[in-house]
Amino acid sequence: MKIGTIFSLLCFLLWGLADLFYKKSNNEKDKYSDLKTAIVVGIVMGLYATGFIIYNGINFSNIGKYLIDVLKYLPVSFCYILSMYIGYKGLKYIELSISSPVQNTSGVITSLLLLLFFKEVLPGKAYIAFILIFIGIFGVSLLEKKDNKVVVTKKNKILAIVFPIIYCLIDGLGTFLDAIYLDKFELVSENVALVAYEYTFLLVAIFGILYLKRHKEKITIKKDITMWVAAIFETLGQFFYVFAMADNSTINASIVGSYCILSLLLSSIFLKEKLSIPKYIFLIIAIIGIVILAILDI
Repeated sequence: MKIGTIFSLLCFLLWGLADLFYKKSNNEKDKYSDLKTAIVVGIVMGLYATGFIIYNGINFSNIGKYLIDVLKYLPVSFCYILSMYIGYKGLKYIELSISSPVQNTSGVITSLLLLLFFKEVLPGKAYIAFILIFIGIFGVSLLEKKDNKVVVTKKNKILAIVFPIIYCLIDGLGTFLDAIYLDKFELVSENVALVAYEYTFLLVAIFGILYLKRHKEKITIKKDITMWVAAIFETLGQFFYVFAMADNSTINASIVGSYCILSLLLSSIFLKEKLSIPKYIFLIIAIIGIVILAILDI
């Protein structure tokens, strides 16, 4: 198994855990919960990026180069941050077990776009794996959509459908751009991508804090502990993500994007969200696809 595949599986694990805590931290009664989550993630990522720079001994006097790197990577950062905020907002209107599968079909979509645009040829097993993952994830989402107990108002029902779809499209675009930046054309290094994205998120967090302060809202570690836990898992996953995408983006995009499989299982255990036998069958189908991709030596 290649190191990039190992990194993608570690990202799969960490983001699956983060997804669980995102759901726990979002409260539809708090109209600022989505913004608070984004702020906490931005703070944690900013701290991590600073520690990463210090650990690697990067010269702080070369601030101009860092600013250029941040601007260069801005299109990718913008797509990710926007999609994540939409994801946080969407969790207020729909259970994790529904929103996450719809959102995370973006991984397979990205892989297919990369195959189309860069005319790559992969082993037949890879295409079978892509199909299995897509069928598994989308199949679960269709079954969950039939659960009328999840959405209680017409407004919530519309938002519950719209938010995951928008997330899927924007996140898929971000992953596609990341593949171009890190793998196909190597426009930036993994370290540059990591620091540029996390500092951009920190900037968003600063603006968010100013907005909350204006509305006399506060974020506390004790009260919002699940947000901080989610942010930590998110940030650690981001580290492995950039290196996974730099190794073999076409394959690893689907593995990483399937982290909803883990979050589904965790939500059924810890959040008591019920999964029927047909849903488990679709999960198994998706897991088989992930395993096939993981063991392919491409």
